[in-house]
Amino acid sequence: MTRAEGDYLLLGTAHVSRASADEVRQEIESGDYDAVAIELCDARHAALTRSGELEQMDLFQVLRQGKAGMVAANLALGAYQQRLADQFGIEPGAEMRAAIESSARAGLPLQLVDRNIGITLKRVYRRIPWWQRLSTLGALFASLLSREKIEESDIEKLKRGDMLESTFNEFAQESADLHEALIDERDRYMAARLLQQTGASRTLVVVGAGHLKGLAGYLEAGMDDPAATVAALDRVPPGARWVKWIPWVVVALVVCGFALGFSRDTGLGQQMVVEWVLINGALSALGAAVALAHPLTVLTAFVAAPLTSLNPTIGAGMVTAAAELWLRKPRVGDFSTLKTDVTRPAGWWRNRVSRTLLVFVFSTIGSAAGTYIAGFRIFGQLVG
Repeated sequence: MTRAEGDYLLLGTAHVSRASADEVRQEIESGDYDAVAIELCDARHAALTRSGELEQMDLFQVLRQGKAGMVAANLALGAYQQRLADQFGIEPGAEMRAAIESSARAGLPLQLVDRNIGITLKRVYRRIPWWQRLSTLGALFASLLSREKIEESDIEKLKRGDMLESTFNEFAQESADLHEALIDERDRYMAARLLQQTGASRTLVVVGAGHLKGLAGYLEAGMDDPAATVAALDRVPPGARWVKWIPWVVVALVVCGFALGFSRDTGLGQQMVVEWVLINGALSALGAAVALAHPLTVLTAFVAAPLTSLNPTIGAGMVTAAAELWLRKPRVGDFSTLKTDVTRPAGWWRNRVSRTLLVFVFSTIGSAAGTYIAGFRIFGQLVG
């Protein structure tokens, strides 16, 4: 492909394939290029090239910054690709690693042109309805439980996408919004990043083969302002304002329910408070127990959930995960084996890092369920 800005050779790869990794090396070693661009962002590049990245993760900071769910999702995505790679004795992203290493040996500049994975996931989350968010998350974590073997001859079929697309491909085909955020936006983003680059006359662009058609189309069409396109696609659309008010409205209704109950009859008011504590606390504690949390963490969930549910600024999961972290501080070995452990369902519960994330997720789900169940219970008693 030739443009005024330079020549691009788009090389489509399968992200778990020996053949693809070998092809990348051969192209770079041919000496026909003066730059290499790859379908990675800074975060994914760091994960491939800095093996100690996970060992340096500060779980307390992850919890404080509200990133526990995102970290868990990223681990699940990596686990899916790792499980496929383990079948064939090849590292996930081997073709990207081959591009990184071969370009360094050849002294060629390396360009990271993909959008940050966190921004992509957030934009996906914002663009799809709540019910599809649940089904998509279900597909992601269901991939961890699957043990279906894939024939090596079929691995090339995965060329239609990377670990994101191969996980969510079925949903992307059925949802225009999901396809837009997950695939088409990234095609535009990578094209804009390539058009921003200057100084290279011939660039090898290594991408999942599912991006070939879209990326080629955007490069051929050109862009008036690539920088503006990158900036626009790097923004995370704000959530609907009314959604942010839902927790506060629920709290207000619950508190008003308590007040109304006590105004009618002291016994009724006391019964409402007891049921609120029992339902909310028990379901959050159940979530912590399912995650095999420490017994004191389970007790913490029972005590904290009824209180945190009345304060939307603090989630039950934050309290329980912090308690689990304090009671069972992850060891160095837990961080070093994290990537491997999460490829197996049992590993999520055995590794102290991933188990802390499960405690956060499950106790949060339990508390949320308890809030609405107890809330409807209170409403039923008042109108009954």
